[in-house]
Amino acid sequence: MHPSTVLGPRGLPVRLQIRDVVVDPGLVLAPMEGVTDLAFRRLVRAVGGVGMTWTEFIPGEGLARGDDRWVRMAAFDPDERPVAVQVYGRDPALLAEAARRVQDLGATIVDINMGCPSKKVCAHSGGSALMREPALVAAIVRAVRAAVEVPLTVKMRSGFDAGQRNAPDIAFIAQEEGAEAVTIHWRTRADGYGGERAVDRIAAAVDRLSVPVLGNGDVVDPHSAEAMLRQTGCDGLMIGRGAMRSPWVFRQVGAWLHGLPVPEVTAADRRDALLAYLDGCRSHLADNPRGRGGLDGGRLDRAALGRFKQLCKHFLDDVPGGQEVRTQVLRSGSAAQAEALVVDFFARDEHAA
Repeated sequence: MHPSTVLGPRGLPVRLQIRDVVVDPGLVLAPMEGVTDLAFRRLVRAVGGVGMTWTEFIPGEGLARGDDRWVRMAAFDPDERPVAVQVYGRDPALLAEAARRVQDLGATIVDINMGCPSKKVCAHSGGSALMREPALVAAIVRAVRAAVEVPLTVKMRSGFDAGQRNAPDIAFIAQEEGAEAVTIHWRTRADGYGGERAVDRIAAAVDRLSVPVLGNGDVVDPHSAEAMLRQTGCDGLMIGRGAMRSPWVFRQVGAWLHGLPVPEVTAADRRDALLAYLDGCRSHLADNPRGRGGLDGGRLDRAALGRFKQLCKHFLDDVPGGQEVRTQVLRSGSAAQAEALVVDFFARDEHAA
């Protein structure tokens, strides 16, 4: 555990520090492709309890060129602090230029993606494929570190596959080249979103590194948060799909770590959050149209509906009776229809939460 990490009444980390950036609480939102856009991050921040947010990963080559689409994806609110913008790729020079642009946008931290399991990303030797190339990892971190003054972090998986679970080695290389914190997901790239839980590589990295280490993977409630912290000794937690199921997870885990009652989530809370997210998607997409022609009314509705369906798929999974309405939402043909289904569901079942 890093010396600057602050422990709470349960003897577990409640605050961490990345150089001069204080992350309080030490619970951060994971970068998720197609999920952690500005609308979702606003939802999480409105619910409260998150110590830092991460953008979706953004191709370094596109940012280096100044492509408007990718620059818009890197946008964040003026009061969204601290915020990390994550870039990916395999060309050190392009990633260095991308990092400069991210710094110029005002990001608190630049993060390098070495954990994405996507076949498309790995096929171009980005994401978790980089874990098979230690020398390239060193070159990338070195180049990006030289290009920016803001703190630099790296996110990775425990390895590429079961035979190469080398996260402690890759994390150490990243640290020695200038990374000031590392996040490690316990899964390998080959595990995808499955696999058998094994956090030993996170624990090994904590023992070896002098910079803060964040643990990632299947943290969905206070019980799983405690298990990750106690079994690895990590300085903080990154939460991804758990936040899609319940953006209140940050408040709940934070309260538990401080020895306070864990707040309950009501049906009204869930309803209001879902509807606010749909409105947020509409506003965000209207303000940030993709493509040269922007989004007309129909395309905007379909885009907002797609995001809403994705969140409902996770958000309603554990809600009593939620499976049926989730299926109906996934089959809906318009955002207005999906919205009506959600309103009706919570109106007729006040105990849904």
